[in-house]
Amino acid sequence: MIGFIALNLTRRPARTLLTALGIAVGVGAIVALLSVTAGLNRSAGSLIHLGRADLGLFQRGASDPTTSILPTSLARRVARNPLVRHATPLLLITDAISREPAAIVFGADPNGFVARRLVLTAGRPPADGEAAIGDELARSLHAGVGSVLTVSGHALRVAAVYHSGITFEDGGAVVPLPTAQRIAGRAGEATTIAVQLATGVGEARGRSELQRELPGLVAITDVEEAVSASASSALISKAVVVIVVLALIIGGVAVANTMAIVIIERERELALLATVGWTPRRVAGLVLGEGVGVSLVGAGIGLLIGVVGSDLLVRALSASAFVSPDITAWGLGRGLLVGIAIGVFGGLYPAWRVTRLLPARSLARI
Repeated sequence: MIGFIALNLTRRPARTLLTALGIAVGVGAIVALLSVTAGLNRSAGSLIHLGRADLGLFQRGASDPTTSILPTSLARRVARNPLVRHATPLLLITDAISREPAAIVFGADPNGFVARRLVLTAGRPPADGEAAIGDELARSLHAGVGSVLTVSGHALRVAAVYHSGITFEDGGAVVPLPTAQRIAGRAGEATTIAVQLATGVGEARGRSELQRELPGLVAITDVEEAVSASASSALISKAVVVIVVLALIIGGVAVANTMAIVIIERERELALLATVGWTPRRVAGLVLGEGVGVSLVGAGIGLLIGVVGSDLLVRALSASAFVSPDITAWGLGRGLLVGIAIGVFGGLYPAWRVTRLLPARSLARI
């Protein structure tokens, strides 16, 4: 049966390829978006744990954690909690470096644990009006200690180069918090309060206690919570669902149309198979198998498109410094499942239709 299916698909290679390409576009879009979503989730987890923080405090109700606005004075109140070891404010500035619009500038308290944990590979800790840049950003800008970094029109001398091992952090810059506040025009404000809990205090207990004490804040400890609080991730997830539905409809119709034409062209052949002993169920299985076969070809091409397209999508959105596509086996598997589902969905009607053919009537046309 499999050999018969493969032979029939190669009878009309142009038609098979065109149908497969239509399916491949949908599968490729799904794989690319799933990869970008996984990359966003990984970046969100890294953002929460900057400087080995146990959790991050954000404004409750903010559309996205990066749009949170908190008073920096709140860090002192949080630090007084007996469950907290250290608390330091951070201010995130995006789209501030014109030559690398995806780079993030982190405003950090020079005396906070996040700034103190920076591993400097060259230079010294930046003073007010200076910056430390990640080694990835240094390579991209061909900059180093003594260079000038322009952030939102403000010229800052590069005092150090650092490496953290986190892609979006190494592709960004760290400046003293007062400098970041002046650049952003947000005096006395921060995006988040990074928190290290006291020894022996679990994340669940610390989160519950801080949220009870500070009802206007949300404490985020893991990737899932960051994703659920992110409008961007929610938007991409909804886009994936929409594309899956469209791929099933459009791809299914394409397969159904192709297989319907095949039935018309091969009506006598199929009727002959029925007269030599093929049961209607077996003939229907042949037609359905050909529909699934062309979908598998399309899904294979789509997986390749998705892998390549995920990187192109991130570059097109100028987000390569913050997001690195995460190609997972589960993401590829979901794309393949959609491809198979398209073949089954599109092949059901033609398979049912072929069982309605009357062998004697079809043979009479020979």
